[in-house]
Amino acid sequence: MTEKVIIAGLELPNQDLDYAMQELAALVEANNMEATEKVIQKLDRPNPATYFGSGKVTELHELGTSIDVHTLVVNAELSPSQIRNLEQESKLSVIDRTGLILEIFANRPQSREAKLQVEIAKLNYQMPRLRTSSSQRLDQQSAGDAGGGYTNRGAGETKLEMNRRTIQQRINNLNHELKEMTTSSAVQRKKRDQTGIPSVALVGYTNAGKSTTMNGLVHLYGKDDDKQVFEKNMLFATLDTSVRQLTFPDQKQLLLSDTVGFVSNLPHQLIKAFRSTLAEAAQADLLVQVVDVSDPHFREMIQTTNDTLREIGVTKVPMIVAFNKADLAGVDYPTFEGNEEITYSARDKKSLLMLTNMIKQKVFTGYREATFLIPFSEGQIIDYLNQHTNVLKTAYQENGTEITAELSSEDYQRYQKYLVTEVEN
Repeated sequence: MTEKVIIAGLELPNQDLDYAMQELAALVEANNMEATEKVIQKLDRPNPATYFGSGKVTELHELGTSIDVHTLVVNAELSPSQIRNLEQESKLSVIDRTGLILEIFANRPQSREAKLQVEIAKLNYQMPRLRTSSSQRLDQQSAGDAGGGYTNRGAGETKLEMNRRTIQQRINNLNHELKEMTTSSAVQRKKRDQTGIPSVALVGYTNAGKSTTMNGLVHLYGKDDDKQVFEKNMLFATLDTSVRQLTFPDQKQLLLSDTVGFVSNLPHQLIKAFRSTLAEAAQADLLVQVVDVSDPHFREMIQTTNDTLREIGVTKVPMIVAFNKADLAGVDYPTFEGNEEITYSARDKKSLLMLTNMIKQKVFTGYREATFLIPFSEGQIIDYLNQHTNVLKTAYQENGTEITAELSSEDYQRYQKYLVTEVEN
């Protein structure tokens, strides 16, 4: 059943509140809630006690009573005291923006690594918000439940300290398990790097069409078309990083990863927790930033993505900006803007072919065209070249098979002793 909520925000100087509130409503929907009312207050600065001014807090209380809504979602990260005071005075259960995003993340992860990261982020968020009364929304580990049986202040504070120690110990245990898992993932990435297969990571704002793009490319070039990634028109439809191998008709191969989407003001707890998940982006040979060009705020989304990548330390990886959903935007597609930008639709085959060519030009720069004379006794080399390189011509000579192929620098070095001629691209 969908929970009805009130969404509210402050219009502060130099802030695009319309965009922020639209995004908040989309986040609410992604959390199986319905925003029935929107409340805005214009202030120079937030009230340090209740975030909103006293008159607006009274209005929120009266609004909740009149429409029988019991939850208020605020477009900001509130301090623990602001949440406590706002709940007491408005008589509403309060979720701030960070808490809302954490709720969404808590309900979505599939892999063990993602679940660990989300739980760590949740607990770090909850720690300063523990209290001996009132309810906590994220889960039952709050001191609101644990301290309910105590009647004197000292006993309540003792229980609160116990809860904090318990949560800190849980965080330590989860971090230890995550570290081991991260080490294992790093080993897997190192093994992939040793194969010489380049990697490309799809990054960008949540719901920009990364998963749709990946599924389209997997359908065209993947080994197993049934290995589609989940896609849905919803913020944070998937949180797990998926990696698929693509093999093109000329036998070139790459690893394509679909990373977790970004959102403005992504909670710093999640930035830290998901740094290991986004390591696919940090280690990639190329980033493809997927942008929903049909959204009027797509330029702000590009800035959000760039800021988030910079915050997690991804600053030196080459990038293509791919303006997706051109069919919804009513603009011409597929089109190029130089060799760094493409306007396309992830549901259009011609668009995907053009995007593929753009990616290939970026990541397969070290390939060479060369002719080798392979002895008849080395049949396994012939098989390898046919399966892993772009064979352009085959001829049979008296002393072996002459093969002209386009191949990677690694393969070129491996079979250099059989080299006859070379044409460098």
